[in-house]
Amino acid sequence: MYLGYKMLVLDMDDTLLNDDHIISERNKEMLMKAQEEGIKVVLASGRPTPAMLSFARELELDRFGSYIISYNGGTLIDMADESVVFSQSLSVNNIHTLYDFANENNVDIITYSADSIISESHSKYIQVELDITKMSFDQVTDFKGAVDFEPIKCIMLEEPSKLQEVKPILESKFPELSVSFSKPFFLEVTQTGIDKAATLSKLAEITGIKREEIIAVGNAGNDLSMVEYAGLGVWVDNVTEELRHKADVIVASNNDDGVAEVVEKYLLKQEMSLEVL
Repeated sequence: MYLGYKMLVLDMDDTLLNDDHIISERNKEMLMKAQEEGIKVVLASGRPTPAMLSFARELELDRFGSYIISYNGGTLIDMADESVVFSQSLSVNNIHTLYDFANENNVDIITYSADSIISESHSKYIQVELDITKMSFDQVTDFKGAVDFEPIKCIMLEEPSKLQEVKPILESKFPELSVSFSKPFFLEVTQTGIDKAATLSKLAEITGIKREEIIAVGNAGNDLSMVEYAGLGVWVDNVTEELRHKADVIVASNNDDGVAEVVEKYLLKQEMSLEVL
C-alpha cells in the first residue's frame, strides 16, 4: 500500500455530509486526527462558497492552512484568510444563452450572485438547492436583466429522466463548457475546462503536493474528474450506479461514515505501518 498520502479531498453533499446535511461525529473526529498528523483536508463541492464556509470552519481548515474548492471548481479559496486564489466565471453571453437553452428545452435554470440564488421560477428541485445552501432566493421576472454580471456557474433542474435527455443536447450545443451531474436532478454548467480536477491540479501546484499523494472521495458525476485525477480515487457506497467501476476503492456510504473509513485505512495507519517496516 502507498503510504505517502498528504492531501484528502472531499466532496460534501452525499459524501462527507450525511442525509441530514451534517458532518457526523465520527467523520469529524477522524478528519481532525488526520489534520493533526499533517494531512491537508480540502472540501471540493458544487456548492457556492457561502454554503461551504461554515463546514470549513467547523473542521478548522483555517487553523490548518487549508483550502476549499467551490462551484464545481469555479473558485479556489484559501481558508487562512478566506481569500480567492482562483476564480473562473461564465460570461454574461454564456449565461444568457444558457437561459435561452433552458427555456427551449423546458427545464428550470438558476445561477448565483454573491449571496443569493437567482431564478425566474420555483420548483421542488430549486427548493432542494435552497434548503442545502441556506442562501436567500431572488425570484425575478427578468432573468437576463437581473444577471448582468459574470456568474461562476449555473444549474439546470428538472426530473432526472428529462435531464438525461437534455445533457447530450447541451454538450453538443456548448462543447466549450463543462457539464456534469451533481445530483440526478442537478445538471451543472461551468466555464471551459473548469471541473474539480482542474482546480485541484492548481492547488497541487500551489501546495507542492503531487497527484499521487492525493486521495479524492466523492459520489457523483461532478466528482469523477477528481476521483480519476487523484492517486487514490474513492467512492462512498451510495455512488451513482453507473460510476461504481470508475474508482480505485469503494467505502461505506455517506450515512455510515465512509470518510472516516478512508482516514482510518489510508491515512492514520501510515504511522503504524512505517513503524512495522
